[in-house]
Amino acid sequence: MTGFKDVVGRKDLVSYIQKAVTQKQISHAYILNGERGSGKKMFAQLFAMTLQCERGGAEPCNECHSCRQALSGNHPDIIRVVHEKPNTISVEEVRVQINNDIMIRPYNGKYKIYIVPDADMMTVQAQNALLKTIEEPPEYAVIFLVTENAESLLPTILSRCVMLKIKNVKDALIKKYLMEQMQIPDYKADVCTAFAQGNMGRAIMLATSEHFNEIKEETLQMMKYIKDMELPELLKALKSLSSYKVEVDDILDLISVWYRDVLLYKATKDINGVIFSDQMKYIKESANTSSYEGIETILKALEKAKTRLKANVNFELVMELLLLTIKEN
Repeated sequence: MTGFKDVVGRKDLVSYIQKAVTQKQISHAYILNGERGSGKKMFAQLFAMTLQCERGGAEPCNECHSCRQALSGNHPDIIRVVHEKPNTISVEEVRVQINNDIMIRPYNGKYKIYIVPDADMMTVQAQNALLKTIEEPPEYAVIFLVTENAESLLPTILSRCVMLKIKNVKDALIKKYLMEQMQIPDYKADVCTAFAQGNMGRAIMLATSEHFNEIKEETLQMMKYIKDMELPELLKALKSLSSYKVEVDDILDLISVWYRDVLLYKATKDINGVIFSDQMKYIKESANTSSYEGIETILKALEKAKTRLKANVNFELVMELLLLTIKEN
């Protein structure tokens, strides 16, 4: 990704950023909010590079000294806040890396830019410390708060930042990108697109995973016989799947695709929209033995399981509750 011209979809967000840059209507603080893999870090990087680009255009030139520094991760006026503990950004880290540093003028560029990944991990004390800086920033300062969960930020932070929501990309655009730009075969592109649910990063991750076929086949094998398998056997199968280099909620999303196929076939008897069309025998069996309410209950349970896992609830407990719901419905 070298510029806004390469962004797939999200033209409204690209247009907003470019208009803000060209009209010099830059806020001192932005929140880039979107799910994992949605491209929020990419947008923060492109926005920062555009602001610092020596040519002053609507997107980075990738050729000037400033752009080359940014691309190498060595721009002195684009600072990425880091934190020692995996799930916490402390007040001391905010004070040292932002508050105490921000009064030093930019070394080269017009702006001094701070990118805070995982901004929702800031403690309340850290957010309050940052608030004082956001309320009275120097004119050259721009702060990007990158987060999957903007709602967890303090209302006082939210009210003083411009919210940039990273929306989903249309399935047709994702599939087209995978097939034309990455040379992914039709069937595989269909599965990756359905799995991604509008998230380009996740579609690319699955399409380029060396374990894609193993993950898909093992998941499908489990789904075909899930009603006949005992709970310990199912837990072992899920643990085996999670040993691949993917997140557990990605596996749950593949299971969700299966049940959406079941629901679609049950409602329409049309196989054209079914993603796992090579598994129609088992899709039909599941559709015939499950009620609409049961399938909806399972889909809701899958979403609830992902939420619980993000909250660090015990893996086996979450999976046991999910699998019991699936077997009961």
